Amino acid sequence: KARMLKKIQICLCFFFVSGILYEISLLSSCFFSYVPMSKHFLTPEQVLNLGKSIIFLETTDRLEPPPLVSCSVESAARIYQDRPIILFMKGLTNDTALDLNSSYAAFSLLSSMKNVFIFPLQMETVFQETPLLQWYNQVVPEQEKNWVHISSDASRLALIWKYGGIYMDTDVISIRPIPEESFLAAQKSRFSSNGIFGFPAHHKFIWDCMENFVLKYNGKIWGNQGPFLMTRMLKTICNLTDFKGTEDHSCQNISFLNPQRFYPIPYPAWGRYYEVWDKSPNFNHSYALHLWNFMNHNRKVVVAGSNTLAEKLYKAYCPTTYEDLIQNAEVRDF
Repeated sequence: KARMLKKIQICLCFFFVSGILYEISLLSSCFFSYVPMSKHFLTPEQVLNLGKSIIFLETTDRLEPPPLVSCSVESAARIYQDRPIILFMKGLTNDTALDLNSSYAAFSLLSSMKNVFIFPLQMETVFQETPLLQWYNQVVPEQEKNWVHISSDASRLALIWKYGGIYMDTDVISIRPIPEESFLAAQKSRFSSNGIFGFPAHHKFIWDCMENFVLKYNGKIWGNQGPFLMTRMLKTICNLTDFKGTEDHSCQNISFLNPQRFYPIPYPAWGRYYEVWDKSPNFNHSYALHLWNFMNHNRKVVVAGSNTLAEKLYKAYCPTTYEDLIQNAEVRDF
């Protein structure tokens, strides 16, 4: 009996140690290369706690990511292969999560990528322990004409403050790694975007932004809680000056990155992404490209064989999206 008891104890110890080693393996960059299925059993907190996540948000109720969203997520997954890529979707619930793999092409495509995670966006949970919770409990979404954007502006601040990492809009195509940890992206001189930014967890600047979000809240002004918020908060700590060439600016350990890093094509010229260029730009000074989907009122899309700049970007940085959602879709339609 004593021998049997000792064997049982050894077995239990073995399983206990194996469990610990497995948890440790979640923290290693090689995790994504050899455990493709176990990710479906992880919670958002477990993934976010791995650190350095790339976060995307979908604050409409749609469940099928369009090709541009798929391209944004796929390009990030390819550029940041050792980091979790997380797409939070408001329309997704815990009950529907497992059904979508077979229902939607883009959802299935993204779910199959080893370092991509898709979770429901539960705002009340996201805003817990932040200045935004009281605002969220008082605001009436049905009375807010810009609610899709405002709720996204709030959610990205809370997630980055809690967990750190990089937030990206779903119309941002990644082309090379961003070397900065604490940064804002200049849309133009003296004006910050909030379409892409990165900070470590619990950074004071993001906390101050959340407090100002509530203090200066005005849902009638588009961008008041977004790029205008980031700009006015940056101005309180930095003396902003015009950019010269491709230099970046820095203030209090926050990098204010040159417009060339993400906005080499400014928003008035957004349509150029969907045009044929005699000679395509090389974007040597850029980390990612913002395609200004908010300006795309005519819903221009990438068409196979069109030879537009956007098509070339899809082929280079999100080839699976291009093949599965663009080329194959046209074949099926034909």
